[in-house]
Amino acid sequence: MDLDNPVSSGSAMEVEQAIPSSSGAVVQTGASPGAAAGSALAPVSSAAGAAAAAASITVGGGENAAELKFGQDFEDIHILSNAQVAVILQVSAKSAGARDEELNEVYRKTQKYVERFNTMTNDEKEHQELVDELDNLQDALTTFRKETDDGQEMELHGSEVAALMNLVATDTMVEEAVALIPSLSRFPEAAIDEILDLIRSTMIRIVS
Repeated sequence: MDLDNPVSSGSAMEVEQAIPSSSGAVVQTGASPGAAAGSALAPVSSAAGAAAAAASITVGGGENAAELKFGQDFEDIHILSNAQVAVILQVSAKSAGARDEELNEVYRKTQKYVERFNTMTNDEKEHQELVDELDNLQDALTTFRKETDDGQEMELHGSEVAALMNLVATDTMVEEAVALIPSLSRFPEAAIDEILDLIRSTMIRIVS
């Protein structure tokens, strides 16, 4: 993620919409930071509570977060963690300020939300160092593979990667991780612990 151009796909693109949730933030790109976020935010008491609530809800059309069923609208969506969105919004807000653009209310609420629930931050670290740590962790979780007894290869869904980055703490145990993200139950306990170790080591590097 380039901090001078935090969201890109071959051309300069900035955040248009960032809608946070406990499972992650769906980020679409295309407009200026002043036009960011076009949907109201539902208040939540905690990220963990929101995750538990979301996991128990089946959406119309057979969509179910606990079963990793999200519908066609989410097939090609890149899901970011709160920490990643916080960095993007900070940089794009600074860019908007330099152009005397005013951030709208939903953008400001979104930024406040992700910063409130951002557990992977350290004001003493350089932005690019933080970005690299977050991107490396996302890559490590995205490329994580575990072979089952029958030879099939298991991997994490993008929503699970973002939820893990949002909800896992340095002392999170396997049982708690599965309670927060029920779809992880398809993995053996040893594999989940391996996943948690990836997150713990990154969090320790960030806060140290």
